Amino acid sequence: MTVEQNVLQQHSQKHQQTLLNQLREVTGTTDVQLLQQALQVSNGDLAEAVAFLTEKNAKVPQQDEATYYQTTQVGNDRYISVGSQADTSEYLPHPALPGAVPSQGDTNVIDLTGDDKDDLQRAIALSLEESSRAFRETGITDEEQAISRVLEASIAENKASLKRTHTEVWSDSPNPHDRKRMENCPVGLKNVGNTCWFSAVIQSLFNLLEFQRLVLHYSPPARVQDLPRNQKEHRNLPFMQELRNLFSLMVGSKRKYVDPSRAVEILKDAFKSSESQQQDVSEFTHKLLDWLEDAFQMKAEEDREGEKPKNPMVELFYGRFQAVGVLEGKKFENTEMFGQYPLQVNGFKDLHECLEAAMIEGEIESLHSSAENSAKSGQEHWFTELPPVLTFELSRFEFNQALGRPEKIHNKLEFPSMLYMDRYMDRNREITRIKREEIRRLKEQLTLLQQRLERYLSYGSGPKRFPLADVLQYAMEFASSKPVCTSPLEDIDTSAPPGGTTGQLLPALSTAEQGPSCTLPEGLSPAPTQAPSTQQRVPIHKPFTHSRLPPDLPMHPAPRHITEEELRVLEGCLHRWRSEVENDTHDLQGSISRIHRTIELMYSDKSMMQVPFRLHAVLVHEGQANAGHYWAYIYDPHQQRWMKYNDISVTKSSWEELVRDSFGGYRNASAYCLMYINDKKPFLIEEEFDKETGQMLSGLDKLPSDLKAYVKEDNGLFDKEIEEWDTLQARKAQQEKLALAAATAAAETTTSHQPMSTEPSPPDSWGPQQDPEYMEQPSPTDDSKHLQEDTERAISKAAAEQQEERSPEGLLTAAIKVEYTRLLRFAQEDTAPENDYRLQHVIVYFIHNQAPKKILERTLLMQFADRNLSFDERCKSIMKVARGKLDLVKPEEVNMEEYEMWHQDYRNFRETTIFLMIGLELFQKKCFVEALMYLIYSYQYNRELLVKGLYRGHNDELIGHYRRECLLKLNENAAGMFESGEEPEVCNGLSIMNELVVPCIPLLLVHDTEKDLLAVEDMRNRWCSYLGQEMEPNLQEKLTDFLPKLLDCSTEIKSFHDPPKLPTYSTLELVERYGRVMASLSRVPADGR
Repeated sequence: MTVEQNVLQQHSQKHQQTLLNQLREVTGTTDVQLLQQALQVSNGDLAEAVAFLTEKNAKVPQQDEATYYQTTQVGNDRYISVGSQADTSEYLPHPALPGAVPSQGDTNVIDLTGDDKDDLQRAIALSLEESSRAFRETGITDEEQAISRVLEASIAENKASLKRTHTEVWSDSPNPHDRKRMENCPVGLKNVGNTCWFSAVIQSLFNLLEFQRLVLHYSPPARVQDLPRNQKEHRNLPFMQELRNLFSLMVGSKRKYVDPSRAVEILKDAFKSSESQQQDVSEFTHKLLDWLEDAFQMKAEEDREGEKPKNPMVELFYGRFQAVGVLEGKKFENTEMFGQYPLQVNGFKDLHECLEAAMIEGEIESLHSSAENSAKSGQEHWFTELPPVLTFELSRFEFNQALGRPEKIHNKLEFPSMLYMDRYMDRNREITRIKREEIRRLKEQLTLLQQRLERYLSYGSGPKRFPLADVLQYAMEFASSKPVCTSPLEDIDTSAPPGGTTGQLLPALSTAEQGPSCTLPEGLSPAPTQAPSTQQRVPIHKPFTHSRLPPDLPMHPAPRHITEEELRVLEGCLHRWRSEVENDTHDLQGSISRIHRTIELMYSDKSMMQVPFRLHAVLVHEGQANAGHYWAYIYDPHQQRWMKYNDISVTKSSWEELVRDSFGGYRNASAYCLMYINDKKPFLIEEEFDKETGQMLSGLDKLPSDLKAYVKEDNGLFDKEIEEWDTLQARKAQQEKLALAAATAAAETTTSHQPMSTEPSPPDSWGPQQDPEYMEQPSPTDDSKHLQEDTERAISKAAAEQQEERSPEGLLTAAIKVEYTRLLRFAQEDTAPENDYRLQHVIVYFIHNQAPKKILERTLLMQFADRNLSFDERCKSIMKVARGKLDLVKPEEVNMEEYEMWHQDYRNFRETTIFLMIGLELFQKKCFVEALMYLIYSYQYNRELLVKGLYRGHNDELIGHYRRECLLKLNENAAGMFESGEEPEVCNGLSIMNELVVPCIPLLLVHDTEKDLLAVEDMRNRWCSYLGQEMEPNLQEKLTDFLPKLLDCSTEIKSFHDPPKLPTYSTLELVERYGRVMASLSRVPADGR
């Protein structure tokens, strides 16, 4: 048996035993088989298991089949890696070491390392040695095969295995300006189909500038340029060239992100071959370093013929440790080489605890004893040489044998930004052993003190326990309460029948005409009153619902008989005992704190802080054991800040965000790989300088000539794409301008032949003075009547306020002032959302958003220049004056582009309002499919408005809430359809998810709000909960195809449906419908979740 398998089984059994113990304690059931059955039925959910046991629906459990076997491990000629799942608690030296002996004990374990290519083996084994292991065959269930396909889809998906419809394609923005790189901003990597794992690893390595230089300046050996000799050369050399091309684009591209497809395809092809089997995502890093090592080894052998070549990949990423141990009383000591160092997460709180457990295995006392015939075994690891880049692989996945599926470990694990490795170095072996022994002694004291403290804090012999100090305080309160010499039942009539007083009240309530017949407690009789008529009820006091207590009833129980002397003695004892208990508790807590502090500072002296490693990158996984999404946090030492690399998105981040997403215990995100770099080797992250000028090299200057030409060619293509786009847009703008001019000319020609009339007529369309569409009045519709009435009212009020008759020009000025005052009063009112005056008039919107005075004046002039006002001479004259003033306005007085921009913003505001209104109406009717696109686009358009100002749009939290709720409802409905098992329902449910929900998930992730993140997690968890459940093979296959799409979501926006076509509403209709739907929302809670 391999060390890794034994450890995996032990931890799985430990986790299962913990659940069994919890179930036994909660339910009192002692039947182990029954408890195991409950866990299997509930898929490990403790609450469901308890419900299962309490309902007594358990069936006879079926025994898991197990295969008993022994296995040896063939060593790797090049290097030996530590088991990828360790802590390696098999008490043996590494099986590949000289003198190593395979395990002889029969251990009950399921063989999961056979020749079967099924990826479940990889999820179980988690990074075993990839190419040099001897495997044994074993049976895998259909359910396990279905689960395994989810993992394969997330790491080795090809175009045939995962078909995407048009609505699911990762699409580029058609506007190349959206894809243009900002100055000095790092370049992202496009997700080309579940390749977030590739992006996270490559970005972490690329930002190691020494590694970046090695890749960029790599040149293949001359002897293999024409014809590679073997398969490794045939595979590795093309990959190296594609990696160089990719790195060069990441250095000097003008694009915001680049496409890694060529390098990814080579990797995928290799992983499909029989020679290279992909284990899991972390194994990709192993494989990548192997390939790079091979490529550089060929170059090193050519450059140093006759000498022992130095491989820069080995120098950079590989270290050595000394394995010191005892096997059955015989001591051994061997040196091993390691790359990524695996650490077990489960059961540990921080990185140092993981390292301590990984460095010590077995009975360490036997290592220091002189007894040669001892049967005990154990070993220690001591680093003799640490690599400049130290990578820890955190094992956050384990196989649950009870449930028959892999599970992710979400436990919180803290790690520092600066890690001192002195305590693990071979040269500090004796000092560390002394300190470890001291820590062990302190922890024994700590355990004893904590047990003593627990007796004070959990006092009592029953199931419920309380702090002893509180118990004494309660006793003191009871003793000092006012004595009551009567029984607590004396003031209550206990002669009532078994039904109690409430039993007598019920008939009286149901037959009021018979009068009150209940017996009330003494002192609570109702006041004398006349006999009630058949039309009236007598108000009856109900003691158990009205909670009216007699005035002399004490709040707490009290002793019936106690003398002053007894009370004095008792209070003195209780006070003294309580003080003693509090002092003892305080002393214990102080001692515990001091021991904790001593342990924390055990390695803080300068002699143990000489090997500093600074955290360079954290690779994060979000999701479940079977599928998920990956991204990386990478430290920028020059800007001294953390950056988040999430596929095409590269954003500024912080240590606080990293902690939230990486430590675990919060949501389903946690670190699975930590990359530290030696802080005393600055060359790892130092920029390159020109040897002649001394200037720092940047951009294309960092590249060799062949790559510089490659990047220039790609940048030229991108520049050409931008130029073609700009030309196309300019042509479209010119065509629109010509079309507008032609329409204007035609309108002017039509207008010039129309006689002036007092009848309502279409408004003029004169050049730049054309009304905005929401002010156009082609006929006396509701809108025109509404605006016309407002205008006439302003004219009449202005005329009535004048002492003497004024000229039409003076009357126009007064009327505009009256109208503006009215609208200003609306704008200044603090109204409810259902009474949004911005919808009633554009001027209110302008005032809210502080539009320039010239914009307000021209808009009001346009209102009074409407030809629909020409029904009487006074209005007709004012209309002519207003039109004349508009004709006299010079272009330099009013910026028409700015004027049109303000009115376009208002049109967008009304359009957003209509989207929101229709979306909310459909949501209230439970038409969630139809409502979604309206809510999605209302949210997107509203955010664009709010960028310009707080009052440009609506409440984004409100729209965000209903957008989120609509997606959750659709997810719930689709999950219900899937659970039905009916083929049409299943297809319909998955169609809803693929075409509506999944494309919208990046919209929830892009702004990183907590409620949206929780909603996404809820949706993902709902579908992940089906993993491992029994279902038809066709459902398993559909679930396997769907889950990667749901889980592998970055913030890259996918293309989805075009916005719905909006109907036309008059102002009055819009205001009324919007007010009605908003008023209905005010009657429900703001957040229904």
